[in-house]
Amino acid sequence: MSTDLENTLYLDLKDGRVVIELRPDLAPKHVARIKELTREGFYNGVVFHRVIDGFMAQGGDPTGTGSGGSGKKLPAEFSSEPHVRGVCSMARAQDPNSGDSQFFIVFDDARFLDKQYTVWGKVTSGMEFVDKIKRGEPVRDPDRIVKMQVAADAA
Repeated sequence: MSTDLENTLYLDLKDGRVVIELRPDLAPKHVARIKELTREGFYNGVVFHRVIDGFMAQGGDPTGTGSGGSGKKLPAEFSSEPHVRGVCSMARAQDPNSGDSQFFIVFDDARFLDKQYTVWGKVTSGMEFVDKIKRGEPVRDPDRIVKMQVAADAA
């Protein structure tokens, strides 16, 4: 369990708290931006708009459509870190440098994504709550992020 509260996120879902260890060693720009958005309250109430059983849960789009974001694109920070259960990675369009605010959490191994998407964290506890996120493409009446906060800021 990470004790670096500045590099830990609390992702509160309807079923409980998910703890995510951030990986600034792999993706310093992405981690900094996610923390910035989190501290602004950007992710609070945002839906998981694309959730594929056995693959991943994607959220972070304030419009809930899959085409929105914060308006600030990030340069790719690809690494050889494997996309395995619990990994948090940045969603993007065709352009490798199009990551913005959308991210996904991998349910099962998805190694075909390795070196093509920016891994920025990993769930260290609460994955059972991620498993309960409502499925769909798009999701009807989707589950939301109740609250997301940097652990160092948590009351």
